[in-house]
Amino acid sequence: QVQLVESGGGLVQPGGSLRLSCAASGSIFRIDAMGWYRQAPGEQRELVATVNSGGSTNYADSVTGRFTISRDYARNRVFLQMNSLKPEDTALYYCNAVAQMSGTTSYRVAWGQGTQVTVSS
Repeated sequence: QVQLVESGGGLVQPGGSLRLSCAASGSIFRIDAMGWYRQAPGEQRELVATVNSGGSTNYADSVTGRFTISRDYARNRVFLQMNSLKPEDTALYYCNAVAQMSGTTSYRVAWGQGTQVTVSS
């Protein structure tokens, strides 16, 4: 199993910044992609940003230029630096990982429990 634990959410004023962190643990051989998704009330979950094992990143158009995803490959962690936050960024943010389990060739897709980000004055 893969466990993902997020941290760093909170309440911030428009224009402010937050940094989300996610740590993966479990019987992991290697992690391919890690990323962040978000879900606002009444909306579907959407991709925010991903980073693969080679360091290539992908961002939603709505966050490009404001958010930066990074990864600590040695510690199986992923981060999301969020700057110039807007009220429309308010959502529950989920960490995601695609991991190959130890002793197998199979991959698992894991999700964290989510961390709330609220942007409001």
